Amino acid sequence: MTLPVTENDALIISRTIQIPLRLIDLSAIRAQGAGGQNVNKVSSAIHLRLDIHHSGLPEFYRERLLQLNDQRISKDGVIVIKAQQFRTQEKNREDALQRLQQLIRSVARVDKKRIATRPSKGSQKRRVDSKVKRGQTKSMRRKVDY
Repeated sequence: MTLPVTENDALIISRTIQIPLRLIDLSAIRAQGAGGQNVNKVSSAIHLRLDIHHSGLPEFYRERLLQLNDQRISKDGVIVIKAQQFRTQEKNREDALQRLQQLIRSVARVDKKRIATRPSKGSQKRRVDSKVKRGQTKSMRRKVDY
């Protein structure tokens, strides 16, 4: 796993878009779950917070992020990501930054609008014919009345 950060300390979203790390609030917290002797002593989990309104992202990205129905985005427009998958703080930091990067990149893709189509007359006829044939096959299995 490579850290998605450049030398000038910015999270790279695309060739032209970067978020300075000073705008991303990274804090170490204690991880949940089993952890043995260190679970109550070591703060290995990372809590990432990014205010969308003050992120330096272009307007297009900000609007799309705020429109997302994602539990990681609060009503105030703050992205909150908790990374606690790994045992080391550094790996959890990388994981949190990568997940933020993926979330922001996901709103950049614009899906093509679906064009409604209708089934052809031939396909409709074939479908009904196959249903009739299947019904006839099943009716032949019934008991015979004399």
